[in-house]
Amino acid sequence: MSHPAPVNLLDPGFKANPFPFYARIRAEAAVYPTKIEDGRTAYLVTRYDDVVSVLKDPRFIKDKTTLPAEQQAKQPWVPGFVKPLERNMLDVDEPDHRRLRNLVHQVFTPRVVEDMRERVQQIADDLLAKVAASGRMDLVRDYALPLPLTVIAELLGIPEEARPRFHRFSKAMMETTSPVKMLLAIPQFYFMLRHLRALIAERRARPRNDLLTALVQAEEEGSHLSEDELLAMIVLLTVAGHETTVNLIASGTLALLQHPRELERLRQDPTLLKSAIEELLRFTNPVETATERYAREDIELGGVTIPRGELVLVVLASANRDPAQFVDPDKLDLTRDPNRHVAFGQGIHYCLGAPLARLEGQIAIATLLRTLPDLRLDVAPHTLRWRPTYVVRGLEALPVAF
Repeated sequence: MSHPAPVNLLDPGFKANPFPFYARIRAEAAVYPTKIEDGRTAYLVTRYDDVVSVLKDPRFIKDKTTLPAEQQAKQPWVPGFVKPLERNMLDVDEPDHRRLRNLVHQVFTPRVVEDMRERVQQIADDLLAKVAASGRMDLVRDYALPLPLTVIAELLGIPEEARPRFHRFSKAMMETTSPVKMLLAIPQFYFMLRHLRALIAERRARPRNDLLTALVQAEEEGSHLSEDELLAMIVLLTVAGHETTVNLIASGTLALLQHPRELERLRQDPTLLKSAIEELLRFTNPVETATERYAREDIELGGVTIPRGELVLVVLASANRDPAQFVDPDKLDLTRDPNRHVAFGQGIHYCLGAPLARLEGQIAIATLLRTLPDLRLDVAPHTLRWRPTYVVRGLEALPVAF
């Protein structure tokens, strides 16, 4: 293949519109090797069928500790006190993954999530009431971020005063893409883990009716959750429980504002809401790449061999724009059917929080359009800044007026 010019996958300009690059490499090869910021080679998988195949293939593993010694030596440096966070269910394989997932699965079933509807609606209404008189807001800071952060924090039982600290930690973790950035983030990691250990100790002494207490009690039983897994689970639920939904709400709103016909279509027919959220998930790609996988052995994919132990990045954002799967994939169509997007992944690591993300997205978008009928972008689109991360694709801020 004739490789496209080198591209910085973290560059904000690239993040604003990565789709032409993905279309090019999708057309030329099944797998595209590229250097990432920490110096490793990452094998990008971009075609829809290949993406689904890799996500379901147990030969692509998550647990770095099972890699050959020479491959483990290539892994980015992580401070020893942070290593417990790698024992989360996204970074382990079976049977540990299933054991960890089962501990929290019942909290995120569609039926349980539906019972949260009234509370999510109240949070959305309260957030918009706070800004209603001002005539403008940063939709990320004032709405898209606090809504899912409040929901997951209440579910876990994280005190209100601690929630901004959790988000700062989450942001630092998502943007730690090199050893230098890891070094700079050490204070955030240190103070967050110290705070978490204090919360765990407090729940052991004074149990409450929340998910944090339930996880602590599972850890105390011994056979279900180690102390490292307990820390990792809390961090994962906090981060994954709000980071991606922030991007769905903010990027989804931006997409609607930039496609006024579809926006008006949704205003006129609220029954389109569910299909609209599915299309916004496909079109905006709140999660750009699936979390890291490694080839357990030499694996051939579409005529390209991925060597044993090498890093594989499955590009969900590319699969969701693949013309082999979607008619006119670069068009926003809120009535798209079928819409078999992979925004939540596939296989055993399919997003546990998908029902909650869908509910939050539906309520957030519907409430926004209903409450602020004159909503409009308050800056030129080209001035919007996108976050420099591999996994998520989201805006730093979204200034709007109404």
